[in-house]
Amino acid sequence: MQDSRRAEGRSRSRSATLEAPCPAADATARISGRAKILSAFSAVYFVWGCTYLAIRYAVQTIPPFLTAGLRFLVAGVVLYGFARVRGSASPSRRHWASAAILAVLLQVGGSGALSWAEQRVPSGLAALLSATIPIWMVLLDRLHKGGTKIGGQVLGGMAIASVGLALLVGPARIWGSTRVDLAGAGIVVFSSFSWALGSVISSRLAMPASPFLGAAMEMVLGGALLLLLGVLAGEPRQFHLSAVAARSVWAVAYLIFASLVGFSSYIWLLRSVSTARVSTYAFVNPAVAVFAGWLAAGEVLMAREVFATVTVVAGVALIITHQPAPAAVGFDAGLPQTNPAVPNTAEEARGTSSKHSF
Repeated sequence: MQDSRRAEGRSRSRSATLEAPCPAADATARISGRAKILSAFSAVYFVWGCTYLAIRYAVQTIPPFLTAGLRFLVAGVVLYGFARVRGSASPSRRHWASAAILAVLLQVGGSGALSWAEQRVPSGLAALLSATIPIWMVLLDRLHKGGTKIGGQVLGGMAIASVGLALLVGPARIWGSTRVDLAGAGIVVFSSFSWALGSVISSRLAMPASPFLGAAMEMVLGGALLLLLGVLAGEPRQFHLSAVAARSVWAVAYLIFASLVGFSSYIWLLRSVSTARVSTYAFVNPAVAVFAGWLAAGEVLMAREVFATVTVVAGVALIITHQPAPAAVGFDAGLPQTNPAVPNTAEEARGTSSKHSF
């Protein structure tokens, strides 16, 4: 009996030794985790921030709606195949209907309009005007029942950001800068509003439990609608393959890459760190875009643009830090972060237990 107890004790001791955490393994895991987070943030900050410059290059020799349509259709097909191979269930008709609504507001009204506008305005200005998306989201969120009350910090942030925008589109005599194309700037503001509206209502629409599948559906439908819009606008008649510049081709390839890598990093960050930290890309991307345009495309960077950049970023930062609930979005892959959709089935209910994004 005593020998049996001794053997049992030795067995328990060995089990406890095997189960005890290894300090070296924990340290390695922490370092690996930090490296993954740093890599993901780098993709969201810099890959997305450079998409504005890529759009500018692409639309120089490829019509804007064809550019945006090709970008989202290819990225959506690839992501859809990836999601289905990973075991995502086939979406329902209701899911496709919801994805179509978001595609109209986000891909067509958001990214499609932005692509058209970048024929008339610099990529840096387009990025800065797109930084008004969180402002629109705060206002739209306030309008619906139960929306968050707009406090003094939010109003102050909106006022500061408005001053920055006024500097961007103000008279040419301010600090010697040239006048901004008002039509192009207006379309960018419209695209920001359309994107914000789609982001706000997306949490009320039924979508698949898999965020990747929902994103793919939206991009596929949005890409198809943009291509159709390009055909109706007569873009195929303006498009000549022999006239397409090599850098436009590379720009489209980069946009497809950004839609896949940037969004995948964004999804992973939403499940790994706080939403407030992820939303910082909304005011980092404009600064990246402005300096990318200056460094790579020779866009003029004068005192007015620098001061306006700081002003808009400061205003948007105040709004986001006060109200993190409406997630900030950008024109990278056409996919905002939202709250979980209402599950339609038991399988979807299990899938929406974690933070969800379309």
